[in-house]
Amino acid sequence: MNSCVIGLQWGDEGKGKIVDILAENSDIVVRYSGGANAGHTVVVGDTKFKLHLLPSGSVRPGTTCVIANGVAVDPQVLLEEIETLGQQDITLNGRLFISGNAHLVMDYHKKEDQLREESLGKNKLGTTVRGIGPCYSDKVGRSYAVRMDDLADLENLKVKLQAIVDYKNKVFSALYDAVPISADELFDKCKVYSEKLSPFRTNTTQFLHKAIADGKSILFEGAQGSLLDLDHGTFPFVTSSNSSSLGMPAGCGVPAKTVDKFIGVIKAYTTRVGAGPFPAEQDNDIGQYIRDRGQEYGTTTGRPRRCGWFDAVPVSYAITIGAIDCIALMHLDTLSGLKELNICKAYEIDGEQTRFFPTNAAQLSRATAVYETVPGWEEEITEVSDFNDLPENAQNYVCRVEEMTGKPVTMIGVGPKRSQTIFR
Repeated sequence: MNSCVIGLQWGDEGKGKIVDILAENSDIVVRYSGGANAGHTVVVGDTKFKLHLLPSGSVRPGTTCVIANGVAVDPQVLLEEIETLGQQDITLNGRLFISGNAHLVMDYHKKEDQLREESLGKNKLGTTVRGIGPCYSDKVGRSYAVRMDDLADLENLKVKLQAIVDYKNKVFSALYDAVPISADELFDKCKVYSEKLSPFRTNTTQFLHKAIADGKSILFEGAQGSLLDLDHGTFPFVTSSNSSSLGMPAGCGVPAKTVDKFIGVIKAYTTRVGAGPFPAEQDNDIGQYIRDRGQEYGTTTGRPRRCGWFDAVPVSYAITIGAIDCIALMHLDTLSGLKELNICKAYEIDGEQTRFFPTNAAQLSRATAVYETVPGWEEEITEVSDFNDLPENAQNYVCRVEEMTGKPVTMIGVGPKRSQTIFR
């Protein structure tokens, strides 16, 4: 069976844990979108792995890992992750494959990202300042793009980098009066990247199609969340790639029809990082309670996440556009201790009630959440391993989420560890 794991909210849903669990029965795990702005956390025993580019299946020694063409690869971050796993006696030699068509995040991309955000002031988008947006911009612009395959021809790369850096420095100077970047220093870094990453470079599209023909089980790992999708999310407060399941085919060159099951991951509540409208947000004691219990601080940036009640409106939208088959509901344990819970079942916009999610940020900013109140539970549930052993109100909450979204909840997270998962 081939599966695809997709976040159905604004990211940080717990995809890393689900991918790690499913990777046990998968031959190959494929990361196909986003860049080091994504942070997937995997907990193995008492060890916590924070991954930004490597597929979450990489912590399982027998799993083959692919970084496909749709990923914006920061070579420095990738090498640091490979080294970190190596310190844990987890080697990727012979089982990590990186697309030669994947675009590289360079130093000037990060600088451009930072300068642009600073110049926007209060109107900034709230990016992670990891250079992902500028990298994808150069990908679309083509003239100044650098890909993994360019590391194979250092002589031509040196000429290309000089032209790119000359252009970028003119822009930085004219728009931001910024200190220029050295093309020679950047090229010296690229020589190291070439030496250390070349053994992993391959044609991943060809590799994956051969694996499909050979009957291998493939797990596709999405990054960020569906509501951050460049085309179908809350624009302009989105990421720079297609982070819904719609980005999977383009991101790795494999048709969507080869996927047997699309698994949507949600939290039992809602979080968002950075700017943008958030109708169910609780900027109050409830939001802080969720933040503290759920440890809602960014894996990539450490920023506190905005927290609110579960919102069925955007989740139902993400299910619709993503052809989601079933749901993994994470962080149910975070809600323990609350006597009452609210679920957003609809929006009121300009005096009219709707259950369809408006991705237009201006329209969404006028939306008022329409809540349904349900009883909570006092008991801690982190040791529960059977659905029937959950408090009755916790069971009812899960069932109500199923009713509102129209999809079965087949996995429930009650803690960060692999073992803290209820299967239904």
